[in-house]
Amino acid sequence: MSQFSFSDALLSWFDVHGRHDLPWQVADDPYKVWVSEIMLQQTQVKTVLQYFQRFIERFPTVEDLGQASWDDVAPYWAGLGYYARARNLHKAAGIVARQGHFPATLEEWIELPGIGPSTAGALMSLGLRQYGVIMDGNVKRVLARFCAIEDDLSKPVHERAMWQLAEQFCPVERNHDYTQAIMDLGATICTPKKPLCLYCPMQQHCKAHQQGLETELPFKKAKKPVPLKSAQVLLIQSHDQWLWQQRPNSGLWGGLWCLPIIEDAAEFEQLCQSLGLKKVLQRAQITHSFTHFTWQLEAVCFELDTDQQEHLAIELNGTWLTPQRATAMGLPTAMKKLISAVNL
Repeated sequence: MSQFSFSDALLSWFDVHGRHDLPWQVADDPYKVWVSEIMLQQTQVKTVLQYFQRFIERFPTVEDLGQASWDDVAPYWAGLGYYARARNLHKAAGIVARQGHFPATLEEWIELPGIGPSTAGALMSLGLRQYGVIMDGNVKRVLARFCAIEDDLSKPVHERAMWQLAEQFCPVERNHDYTQAIMDLGATICTPKKPLCLYCPMQQHCKAHQQGLETELPFKKAKKPVPLKSAQVLLIQSHDQWLWQQRPNSGLWGGLWCLPIIEDAAEFEQLCQSLGLKKVLQRAQITHSFTHFTWQLEAVCFELDTDQQEHLAIELNGTWLTPQRATAMGLPTAMKKLISAVNL
């Protein structure tokens, strides 16, 4: 099948079966496309839809986002995970707001924090309606199956070959429709598991389908078992308030609010003794999975007299907040789970 007919068949399919009503599919609004592209990294469309509208209502322009403080932005990302994405988006929006215009070339987009070649290609194509090529998970899967590529695509040499292939298939005309179409095909038909080959416009020409390899490709490295870690969470309650800390800007849950977490059991005991915490109200456990490890968290709940509030806030560099107020300021999902697990 020629290069032209691949894109032609894909666009014909897209015109009838593609997704045309996503809230970020707005001509001449690179900002909305940008926010959606960052949210969609490692996150499904159905999840992003719950966050996107609220985020845009609060920060309707790149200037609004760039001029906001991180503390304003955090609550609108809390729960989406991968918080470095939000920090980079916020930082990059500040740069664009100061420049007074969006980047006009692929290279200029890539210079911004958190934007790699594929996101930059999407912004050129979907955001600016210029020529752009993308290489997200959907594109890799569609092309690896269509061409029956059995290489390990995590290796740079094979990744480069995939980029060449993506460029070869990508048309200049209707480029933004093609970009959306190949993502839609991967998301709705050429799915990671149980692809719907019967409904695929590429079925007759797909080499993986011809060879019965569609569920084997793209090549997947065997996953290493995810380590299990445990930690204790210090939940100190005084009336209806709990003592919260804002996490450092870098690292896990950067800049979000969190109950103090101590990974060493002996250190936890020592801390409780030094703070004079004795009256345990209850214990609650939750499990929370990240891509690189699973955390078993045990919340140990202490009651505190009001006259000790100020002393403990200084000792732990914390702030007294109700769980509702803390949630409004931006909590990671694991903390929301703990709030639900604790009956205080």
